[in-house]
Amino acid sequence: MLILTAMIWGLSFVAQKSGLDYIGPLAFNGLRTVIGGITLIPVIILLDRHKRNRRKTEGSAADADAVSLREKHTANKQERKTLITGGICCGCALLVASNIQQIGLIYTTAGKSGFITAMYVVLVPILGLFLGRRIRPVIWLCVIASAAGLYLLCIPAGGGFGQINTGDIMTSGAALVFAIHIMIIDHFSPRVDGVKLSCLQFFVAGSLSLALIWLDPLLGFELPSLHTLTAAWLPLLYSGVLSCGAAYTMQVVAQAKTDPAIASMIMCLESVFAVISGMIILGESMAMREVIGCLIMFAAIVVSQLPAKNAEPTLK
Repeated sequence: MLILTAMIWGLSFVAQKSGLDYIGPLAFNGLRTVIGGITLIPVIILLDRHKRNRRKTEGSAADADAVSLREKHTANKQERKTLITGGICCGCALLVASNIQQIGLIYTTAGKSGFITAMYVVLVPILGLFLGRRIRPVIWLCVIASAAGLYLLCIPAGGGFGQINTGDIMTSGAALVFAIHIMIIDHFSPRVDGVKLSCLQFFVAGSLSLALIWLDPLLGFELPSLHTLTAAWLPLLYSGVLSCGAAYTMQVVAQAKTDPAIASMIMCLESVFAVISGMIILGESMAMREVIGCLIMFAAIVVSQLPAKNAEPTLK
């Protein structure tokens, strides 16, 4: 399931790139994230029903240790408040990151975008320093290796930093904001239902993107019409239903039965699938210099996800 999730997310870069043939980046992101939120609603209903049924079967044991109704009401109210706050914060971060990434796709390839975006995996531990978290020495090596790989991937042979692609710069910025997005999720997810948090962030990011749709003409795109929306139905549905809705649900289900370190490394395959699908579907290609850059970055990403030697094994 995790490999399939990584494949869906990798192919999503192709869908996002293809969507730009029909509608602007803000319109595309707004619609696909709203579709993703709608897709998660039935998942939330099913999960809530499962939780209610489980509480009924355990009712006698739960009643013996139950807190007062007032305390339960207070706890539920606090959880709803945290969920709304988290949804807004995560949604705003997703709004910025996804739209910078989508605008960057105007100028760069789906494959390069997939690898550059994957840099957030290495950036998250670095950002953790600002929260007082310790960082393993190997992470610094991963950062240096990622920077070297990024240089080979983005800067052509014989060229300087002045030759770097606008899309690559924007996608690098998106990777940084995605890392911040992960930190925000890491703060709120232990306190609330993860699927509900994701659903709410999709609606926040989607509605704000649609509210900013007037920026698309400034980027050279016309405002969407019925004709362009119907033409873009496949990229929109793929990115919304499969990438946002189905893939996220599969990730939640699969990670419950998988070692976190293994899950993280499998998810790193997203960037590989982005390159492969870009070559097969869009006819993209990479020079040997860029391929070497991708390999260095992928190695750094995988190594950064390896657990520390003194980490306790996960009990199953």
